Amino acid sequence: MEDPWLAGVISGKVVIGERDIERNTMAYAGLVLAVLTIILSVVCYFKILYEWHRKVRIQTVATRPGTARALQKLAAAAATATATATAREAPTASVPHRIAAPQQSTELLCYPQAPGPMPWPILGSLAILGQYEVPFEGFTALAKKYGDLYSITLGTTRCLVVNNLDLIREVLNQNGRYFGGRPDFLRFHKLFGGDRNNCKYQLGAREVLSFRTKQIEQLFLQQQQQQFLYSLDGTLALCDWSALQQKRRNLARKHCSPSDASSYYQKMSDVGVMEMHRFMDQLDEVVTPGADFKVKPLIMQACANMFSEYMCSVRFDYTDRGFVAMVRNFDEIFWEINQGYAVDFLPWLAPFYHKHLNKLGRWSAEIRDFILERIVNEREQTLGEEEPERDFTDALLTSLREDPSVTRDTIMYMLEDFLGGHSAIGNLVMLALGYIAKHPEVGERIQTEIDRITEGGARNVTLYDTESMPYTVATIFEVLRYSSSPIVPHVATEDTCIAGYGVTKGTVVFINNYELNTSEKYWAEPKRFDPSRFLETATLAQIRTDLGDSPTAKQDLSSIIKTNGISSENERTIRIERVRKNIPHFLPFSIGKRTCIGQNLVRGFSFIIIANILQKYDVRSNDLAQIKMYPACVAVPPDTYSLAFSQRQR
Repeated sequence: MEDPWLAGVISGKVVIGERDIERNTMAYAGLVLAVLTIILSVVCYFKILYEWHRKVRIQTVATRPGTARALQKLAAAAATATATATAREAPTASVPHRIAAPQQSTELLCYPQAPGPMPWPILGSLAILGQYEVPFEGFTALAKKYGDLYSITLGTTRCLVVNNLDLIREVLNQNGRYFGGRPDFLRFHKLFGGDRNNCKYQLGAREVLSFRTKQIEQLFLQQQQQQFLYSLDGTLALCDWSALQQKRRNLARKHCSPSDASSYYQKMSDVGVMEMHRFMDQLDEVVTPGADFKVKPLIMQACANMFSEYMCSVRFDYTDRGFVAMVRNFDEIFWEINQGYAVDFLPWLAPFYHKHLNKLGRWSAEIRDFILERIVNEREQTLGEEEPERDFTDALLTSLREDPSVTRDTIMYMLEDFLGGHSAIGNLVMLALGYIAKHPEVGERIQTEIDRITEGGARNVTLYDTESMPYTVATIFEVLRYSSSPIVPHVATEDTCIAGYGVTKGTVVFINNYELNTSEKYWAEPKRFDPSRFLETATLAQIRTDLGDSPTAKQDLSSIIKTNGISSENERTIRIERVRKNIPHFLPFSIGKRTCIGQNLVRGFSFIIIANILQKYDVRSNDLAQIKMYPACVAVPPDTYSLAFSQRQR
């Protein structure tokens, strides 16, 4: 009979052997995986080096030498023969007019890529940029070594940095058709329901929609620690250029870019002024004179109501919990997506960002639910076929009904995106008030303008006062310059050439607006906050000439004459202060076909808010050290610095 103890020992040994085999198998598997990873990394690095070194081949169509000159001679001979036949009145004369098509040939040209730092394995040149407080400072520093146009590899992404104003114009204006793409990052696809061009998304009441473009645009920019504040292009901002994107821009243009003489401009002014009345009433209830107060949530709610009233003809009470939560979520997203993330250039890090993306998705879903339930659903039930168009929402719903190519997805993306633009303006206003608290003389000069044009506070400031308040407008521009809001990066859609250097398809192109905004080459004392750098003086005759046949010229001239005390005796000699025109190196809204479509909304609403706050209050801070602005950043945290409001003593 077999000994049970011996059998147990044997059995135990067998179990131990199986465990050893399992551990060894896992070790071998890990070793194989590590080897494969190293091999893959080496292969990828050699590919990066190849892309870094290789020349760009571009096929061009060229006319054969001498063909153009021969065609000119033939055309001249034909013209002479025609004139001779006409002079002789010979109707039967036959003159050969047909000119052969120019003989063309294709030519393959090779261009070297722009110089730049040699990429490191895995990281590319990310480590170099990590040495600077913001990467665009690094871009500027590298330009001193490699020139105004240079290449840089971030992770595995080939990039081109453009620093010079002339080169920027060459990229965005002269060659804009080759740079109409946007970065093809994993996060963008996830944020747009799997397709950043948002053409295939199927809308559901609680499915994941894209974030609004205003914020997505910020998302890209601060992936490189930068933001471009104001491209209110709807879902256009991160989509590649296409006929669909052009249609969306055309649909939104009259609402988001109202001309001074349009009814939409008048509505914009009226909406802004009325909301400021309600804002002031709310502020009076909660503020303690002279005491620091967390004013940002209230400012964000006022901005949200301006956008909602202007675009949807509906506003919400400041105590509405759903509205307050929606505004907070918008602001949380706006701040979060203005932070830097490595995952866009190192996509293998995506699993480590899963929790963060889920958080953003939750905020976005709550925003979407509010818009659907409180705005869209109610409007669809009341919109009649024969009713005149009241606002942007009506225009979207009408286009959905009349244009088969417009889908419900399209209008939902656009409405959510454009409503989200209020976050950008709210953050801009907070930055402006922060700078005014740090520089009281700026606020005092704005208040002098306000008192002059409102006759001591007899009325509110409106949009039609902008020509008479140049220093206030200049302050907004200085905030934009000082925060150095960059231009949204572009992507080359085909192999092309810039300044004699080849650019490969898929290259991400950074427009270094930081250099334009902070360089001593363009600005005197660029580190000093000084709105007067945007001002100049002109005679009334010059101003009258510049206004020309503008629909509001008469009204603007009347306001300027009144506020500056101009009479027939001094109109030829008095110099009138105004905002400088056409500063070529100041591009806060970009240039080219993808310029910001909502820049009038930005300037208009921010002007109304800042002017009407300073008309009634002095803005200060009891602790200037807690007013923190972030370099090259146009966002401040949702729970940011406090400000002290005291009613003015006139």
